Amino acid sequence: MDARRWALGLERAFDDRRRRRRALFRPKNFRIETYLGYGGPAGVVVGGRVLDNPPPSAAEDGEGVVAAFRRTASQFFTDDLPGVPLRVRVGDTTIETVSDDDGYWAVRFVPTDATGPWLDGTVELAGEYRRLTDPHTTPLRILVPGPDARFGIVSDIDDTILETGVQRVGQMIQTTLTGSELTRTPFAGAPELYRDLAAGTNPVFYVSSSPWNLYSFLQGFLRHREFPLGPVLLRDLIGTDEGRARKHERIESVLELNPGLKFVLLGDSGEHDPQIYADMVRAHPDRFLAVYIREVRLDPGDGRVEQVSDSWDSEVPFVLAADSDAVRRHAASIGLL
Repeated sequence: MDARRWALGLERAFDDRRRRRRALFRPKNFRIETYLGYGGPAGVVVGGRVLDNPPPSAAEDGEGVVAAFRRTASQFFTDDLPGVPLRVRVGDTTIETVSDDDGYWAVRFVPTDATGPWLDGTVELAGEYRRLTDPHTTPLRILVPGPDARFGIVSDIDDTILETGVQRVGQMIQTTLTGSELTRTPFAGAPELYRDLAAGTNPVFYVSSSPWNLYSFLQGFLRHREFPLGPVLLRDLIGTDEGRARKHERIESVLELNPGLKFVLLGDSGEHDPQIYADMVRAHPDRFLAVYIREVRLDPGDGRVEQVSDSWDSEVPFVLAADSDAVRRHAASIGLL
């Protein structure tokens, strides 16, 4: 049994024991967490999580490391609520679903009115749950690119727009646990570059390998640093029996819901973005306008990116960029800016 399956089994055993103990009690801090949804002409996807925890506290200027650590840790030690009946409403469309074993819920449907760039809706309790009857109606929003969008942007987050240092694992963990959306640093010029790429109604989709536990932090970072607002598509911390959701699948979902829209891909050289993006361009050669990879390797001569670039057989530009200005110059030269 590999480490992931061992961790998954341990998580399930712990959750089962806790749930049996609490099943007869009314949740004290029941809340429906919603993630920014996304969609297009072919439908929309909305989701979130149902928890028995208070909302995370807001970051404050000048707060200490201990306060930041407590806030981050609280997002990993959650009381997930499975089997919660939920009702999602967007316009005249109503969909019912149930939260899974980890409290997550997600639905895909075609609303009767999908006029973008933003749709508003609600999600609420669809029936009694552990003696709860109040619907706990919670608002949700969905990004739907309008017909005047010239292209879409799909971007990684860690070491693409947010300085993370994923190649230095110890430093990355310390920075993640002890920082906040107010203290974490974007790469120079990245907020301005993304705002210019998104000018008009060009949508931005952030696709990351970070776990859903960091969703609130990442959305807070994007708002604080004035990046364009867009859905943040993450993954489960441990995964399921089928494994962890691959980044390919999340990008495929965005493409499938927007069949008439072309995209720009932005990532970094630190991990797997060059190969993932190469796979996507080969699978959908007519859907992409450019691929930009930020150079962040500790050893730029390790040859990993070059294995992709040397075998690049597409007319789609593949650009290994030293900084945001290099991306800006190339994007301007091909009419994206």
